[in-house]
Amino acid sequence: MATLIALAAGTGLARLLGLLGVDALDSWVTALRVGLALMFFLTGLAHFGLGRRAGMIAMVPPRLPRPDLLVTITGLLEFAGAVGLLLPATYRLAAVCLALLMVAMFPANVYAARHRITLADEPVTRLPLRTAEQLLYIGVALTIALV
Repeated sequence: MATLIALAAGTGLARLLGLLGVDALDSWVTALRVGLALMFFLTGLAHFGLGRRAGMIAMVPPRLPRPDLLVTITGLLEFAGAVGLLLPATYRLAAVCLALLMVAMFPANVYAARHRITLADEPVTRLPLRTAEQLLYIGVALTIALV
């Protein structure tokens, strides 16, 4: 749910600043870019600490090698995608890459929900809600890429 709040708050604040005269933020697509970048920056941080790394490693299905390395790599990709969303020359490519990353990481969310993994002593989001959130995030990324 924190990811949804970050997306909504970042988008809303960016859009408000655009309406108040910050020309660089004066469109919904730009506001969505800021919101999604904030969301991925925060999720990237979770890959490296904030009491969530062990849970994120546990989310990786056991058939995949080196879960610790996969969590590190996906965290770095999330940071790169967040930066890419903020750059005019790369935001479309970054949005597509992040959408693909979300699809690739979804099996970890399924595994975590089915095996009742916890993150920072909190249960992961239940699968129906997590699926809806994931579809929303992918939709936002694709909207950014295509508009």
